[in-house]
Amino acid sequence: MIVLGIESTCDESACAIVKDGREVLSNIILSQTELHNPFGGVFPELACRRHIDALIPVIKQALTEAAISPSQIDLIAAAKGPGLIGALLIGLNTAKSLSLAWNIPFIGVNHVEAHLYAAMMPLENPPLPALGLVVSGGHTFIVKIDELGKYEMLGTTQDDAIGEAFDKVAALLGLPYPGGPEIEALAKQGDPSRFPFRAGRIKNSPLDFSFSGLKTNVLYKVKGQNPSKSAPLIISEKEKADVAASFQETALTDVVTKAIDAAKSFDCKAIYCGGGVSNNLRLRELFGELDCPYPVFYPAKAMTLDNAAMIAGLGFHCYKREGEGDSLELEPITRIPLGI
Repeated sequence: MIVLGIESTCDESACAIVKDGREVLSNIILSQTELHNPFGGVFPELACRRHIDALIPVIKQALTEAAISPSQIDLIAAAKGPGLIGALLIGLNTAKSLSLAWNIPFIGVNHVEAHLYAAMMPLENPPLPALGLVVSGGHTFIVKIDELGKYEMLGTTQDDAIGEAFDKVAALLGLPYPGGPEIEALAKQGDPSRFPFRAGRIKNSPLDFSFSGLKTNVLYKVKGQNPSKSAPLIISEKEKADVAASFQETALTDVVTKAIDAAKSFDCKAIYCGGGVSNNLRLRELFGELDCPYPVFYPAKAMTLDNAAMIAGLGFHCYKREGEGDSLELEPITRIPLGI
């Protein structure tokens, strides 16, 4: 089965062609990073306008690179949520239009579930049950995966997602957006034990995350106890690297420790890690350093960030499970639980 996938949940306009849920024939991603960089984050209205201009050329490029014609497409999959409402509408309506024009079934896919599937995608028989860990700019959670489409939430963030925390700390240090790669690069020059930052703890929810307190600790360290938005940094350039390293170590150790603890609560066979932060090399090192007893699988680098290959891949399985596509009346959902 040849599936055309469309991803437009935030600020990536993407299209991919995937065969039988696993073989990626093309995976085209148009990033909007330069557009949003001056704002220090995603500007929703601008993101939507760029999707309008970009999606059709991206789809044409994906078809050309895969050497596939519309008549060879068996299914169109598009992210239905979670995400920015305007961006989701553009992607879904594009998919619906192609479904009508080409007389091809259409199916909506859960974007965060696709992040988990991206780590399973290369495997012919992914070990299950397993633990799923999503760490991205918009999501941070851990789930038990019994099978594709069947999940049990074990822990989630109560405030910032970890990728968002990286972006905000990077902004405090005067680093450009997106902040994750900038913090990771600067942290290599710093001492991760220099500042004793602490991760948040949630009473009666030991597997939940909280990064707002950690972010505030960094704020006070770099700007003093009564900081204003325009207050200058009170630390040296060397201390900036130490702050980056200490923040990163604290945040990632918290994530990895809780993931391992959660996996020990059931007969876990593997850990699947998805989302942009899964590309962080220090995160991957910590799974080894903290004696994780389970194999840990990550997506290919091109599939750690938002992409359409994971949408097309998961769409294949959703269609097989349901036996039919979705109605063209399907509406986008800005907040959506796993398995829906």
